[in-house]
Formats: sequence, structure tokens, C-alpha cells
Amino acid sequence: MKLKFHNFEFDFLKKTYIMGILNVTPDSFFDGGRYLSFQNAIDHALRMVEEGADIIDIGGESTRPGAEPVSIDEELKRVIPIIEALSKKISIPISIDTYKAKVAEKAIEAGATIVNDISGLRFDPEMAKVVSRYKVPVVIMHIKGTPRDMQKNPHYEALIPEIIEYLRNSIVIAKQAGVDENMIIIDPGIGFGKLPQHNLQILKNLKEFSKLGKPILIGVSRKSFIGYVLNESSPEKRLEGTASAVAVSVINGANIVRVHDVGFMAKIVKLADAIKFS
Repeated sequence: MKLKFHNFEFDFLKKTYIMGILNVTPDSFFDGGRYLSFQNAIDHALRMVEEGADIIDIGGESTRPGAEPVSIDEELKRVIPIIEALSKKISIPISIDTYKAKVAEKAIEAGATIVNDISGLRFDPEMAKVVSRYKVPVVIMHIKGTPRDMQKNPHYEALIPEIIEYLRNSIVIAKQAGVDENMIIIDPGIGFGKLPQHNLQILKNLKEFSKLGKPILIGVSRKSFIGYVLNESSPEKRLEGTASAVAVSVINGANIVRVHDVGFMAKIVKLADAIKFS
């Protein structure tokens, strides 16, 4: 399975790829406020590239549980200068983490080459058209509810089948808008409308998502289900738990892992890959 776009090629039969997180927000759950300044953001992105990131994922709106939405103008103000500058400095893909079509479009024009949509193309009906028009890969994620209300007692009759059905329908939305089937990546949405036991079941049954025939992205980095298991309320103390979850994700079929701690996790992924591809 390969992903070819612009001048990039990802061969998922050879390695698991690392997406480094760059949140240029004041309120993200782990690193909110750290990279609000232009120079801090650029320096951190360059550091992640040096540490082994294959993609830099830039987000200008927090989607942590309970987060309030921000305006399109505010989101653009946060992300576009960073994307414009980084696209001239790095030779790996830049992803825009947004569910707003206008933000995605402006980000692509500024140099982004991947769209990462937490809504699976559901929150903005124009998003699929933008992805199709610019011929970029899109990550379609499962979410139950919205960031503001997704953690208010989420319930599933059949967890894995329901998520698969949601993702399958999002794939249909993409294809109907003209998105190339080979440009679609799926993400089961760890922590987005899921209780801790739901997240653990997703990781245990990750291979089930391969029936959709798409590369799988997984984002477990420092999330609250890790804190729940380890009894660690602070995201700062969830590094080892993240490493465990990343290793399990790779072995169970993840093709891309989205992480905060690129250098540390690159070693975890390298060893997991050695086992996975042995």
C-alpha cells in the first residue's frame, strides 16, 4: 500500500510514518500556548524534522474535550504564517489540522499538502470539494458529537462496527466529491467521543479497520485514557504510556502515528517496525 502525492511517496509496507504535532493554540490539552509565538513554532517544527518526523501537522484550533470553536479568521491568523514559512524550510509534507474548508484551502495555497479533518468531512460540506480540487490526501477521522460535547457520556451499541460504518460513509462522501480513493487515510478517533475502555478496544482491534482498505492513522499521544489506566491526571506524566500505546498501534496495523514527542517515539516506532516487518 502506497500513498503518492506531489513529490512525496509513502510506502506503508516498509515503515510506519510519524506525524509530529504542532499546535499553535493557547488551549490545547498538552502543549497549549507553547508554540503561539512564530519563532517558537518554527523552531519546534524544525526540531521535529531533525528528530525523525515524516509529516508536520499544524493546528490552529484546540479540539480537546470541551473546547470552544474559534473563528475562521483567527484560525487562519494562527496557521498561515507558520505554513508559509515552514514550506520554504522543510522537505517533508505539512498537514493542516482543520475541519473548516476555507482554512484548508488557504493552508494548501500556503504550502500544506495534507488535510487532517477530525469530522471525517462532516462538519463543513465544502471540505470534500476542497480536497478534491487540490488533489491532496485527506485524513478522515471518526468523532461522536463535537469537541464541545463529545465526552458527555458517549455510548455505542457496537463500537468497532459503528466506527467502521461512519468511516465508510465518509469515504463515500469523499468519492462523491471526486476525491481520489488512493488519497484517503482513516483515523478511528482515539478520545473523540470515546470512554477509556472504548479507546482500549480500538487499539486492541485496530486490524479490523484494515477491511476499509485505507492507511490507518492513530493519535494516542498523552491522551486521557492513558492517564485513566496509569492514574496520571497530568499529560506531562503520560510519556511511557504513550510509548506503550504507540508500540501496540504499530504492531496492530497503524501506518501513521501522530505524536508530540517525535524523537522519543521515533525509537519506539523503529523497534516496533522491526518486529512488524520481520
